[in-house]
Amino acid sequence: MTDKTAAPLYDLRGLKLIGWRDMQHALDYLYANGEIRQGTLVAINAEKMLTLEDDAQVRALIEAAEFKYADGISVVRSLRKKFPRAQVSRVAGADLWEKLMARAGENATPVFLVGGKPDVLAQTEQKLRAQWQVNIVGSQDGYFNPEQQQALFERIRDSGAKIITVAMGSPKQEILMRDCRTVYPDALYMGVGGTYDVFTGHVKRAPKLWQHLGMEWLYRLLSQPSRLKRQLRLLRYLRWHYSGKL
Repeated sequence: MTDKTAAPLYDLRGLKLIGWRDMQHALDYLYANGEIRQGTLVAINAEKMLTLEDDAQVRALIEAAEFKYADGISVVRSLRKKFPRAQVSRVAGADLWEKLMARAGENATPVFLVGGKPDVLAQTEQKLRAQWQVNIVGSQDGYFNPEQQQALFERIRDSGAKIITVAMGSPKQEILMRDCRTVYPDALYMGVGGTYDVFTGHVKRAPKLWQHLGMEWLYRLLSQPSRLKRQLRLLRYLRWHYSGKL
């Protein structure tokens, strides 16, 4: 009988990634025995693999996170190539966040939201409450100065939140989660990038077929040609993949 709360770890260029079979496995793992785990949850894609290779601070932040998972299809394919027997599927961060929020609503798990523009954050709260009856115990948009940070950490601690999601982009969100955990470690922290924008309809994701085919990156490139320079950078990752340097 498979233990739903267990998951193997796979090494990719020195980074230990959780091998989730599918979304249900991810949820069962994070809500082990009905209780949400404590720690930091970080999505890993090819772009982030390149950044942590070039930036020692980012590498330290990500290595310190307890739960690192394959968000990008390139990383999933690399894991399957390196570990042919691995049962690993892509778990997109935006989808995982939505499923976690739905589960939080079912379990009355207190949630604190950080990041995003004020109007987008307000819409996110409203939709979460309406759609899944999420118990949102506090929020803070992404527009605050460093002097306000300690007060924010104390607000998060005093709220008793068990899930804190931070939409500030990398590495800002990872730095904030690391620092907040020194004040309040008793929760699951999740970096979610632009997820609030997608959830509220301000940014359109690739159609489901493109996602299923692993071509979401191409859809984003066609929608935003300005991303070309970022995408060309990924050729380095492809070299790692095909030369067996993962």
